Amino acid sequence: MPAIPEPSQPILEFRNVWRSFGKKTVLAGINLAIHRGEVLVILGGSGTGKSVTLRQMNGLDHPDRGEVLLDGEDITKLSETELWRVRRRVGMLFQSGALFDSMTVFENVAFALREHTQMSEPEIARRVREVLGFVNLGAEVETLLPSSLSGGMKKRVSLARTIALQPEVLMYDEPTTGLDPVTSMTINRLIVDLNTRLSTTSIVVTHDITSALYVADRIAFLKHGQFVFTGTPAEAKTSSVSELRAFLEASDGEEEAVAPTLIPQERT
Repeated sequence: MPAIPEPSQPILEFRNVWRSFGKKTVLAGINLAIHRGEVLVILGGSGTGKSVTLRQMNGLDHPDRGEVLLDGEDITKLSETELWRVRRRVGMLFQSGALFDSMTVFENVAFALREHTQMSEPEIARRVREVLGFVNLGAEVETLLPSSLSGGMKKRVSLARTIALQPEVLMYDEPTTGLDPVTSMTINRLIVDLNTRLSTTSIVVTHDITSALYVADRIAFLKHGQFVFTGTPAEAKTSSVSELRAFLEASDGEEEAVAPTLIPQERT
C-alpha cells in the first residue's frame, strides 16, 4: 500500500496570537492555518480584529504574544530590516489604495521596482505594462494621476503595484469598499483570476458578503477575538454560529438587487 502523503505545511499560521490595545483585547489567542494556493476570506463584525489579524501577517503590527509563521518561520521575532524580505513575499492591497497622489500611474507601479530591485529602466517599463495588463489596464493610463482615476481604477492600479514584486501571498483589506456592484464584481474576478494565474495565496478581509461567497475557498469568522468557524462557503451557510448565519442572511436582499449573471452565489 502506498504511503499516505503528509499534508503540506501551511504557508501562514497563527499560533495562540494575542493582541490588545490599552484595556481592549482584540485577538484572544487566535489559531489559524492558511493553505498554500487558497483564497481565505476573514469575516466578522466591525471592530472584531479582522484588519489587525491581516497586519500581523507581514509585520505591520506585532502580537503581544504568540507566533505568526510564514513557511514555518516565526516572523514576530524579526527586526524591521529582516521584515523587508517578508514584505516582498506578502503583498498588501490597502483599503484606500494608498497611491502616491503626485506620481503618475506608471511611477506608482514602478516605485517599488526602482527602490528594491536592480532592474533597468526598460525592464521596469516592461514589468509595469505587464502587471497593468494583469488588471486589465492599458498603456493609456500610464501618464494619468490618481486624481483622474475612478475608484475602481485606483484599486486596480494599487493591485498592479502590489503584484509588481511577485509576492507569494496577497492580502486585501476591504477591496470592494466604496465601489458599485458591477465594479466590485470586477475586483472579485481579479482576485480569483490573479490567485490562479500568479499561483499565489490570497487573504481577503471584507464586509461584502456577496464578494466573500464569490471569491472564497474558505471562510474564517472572527468573534470575541477568536476564529469560531473556518470552512467552505457551503459549510458557512449551515454553520451553528448564529452571527455568521446572520451575516449571510443579511446579504440575501442585496444579491436580489444585482443581476444574477454578474453575481453568482458561489465560486466554482
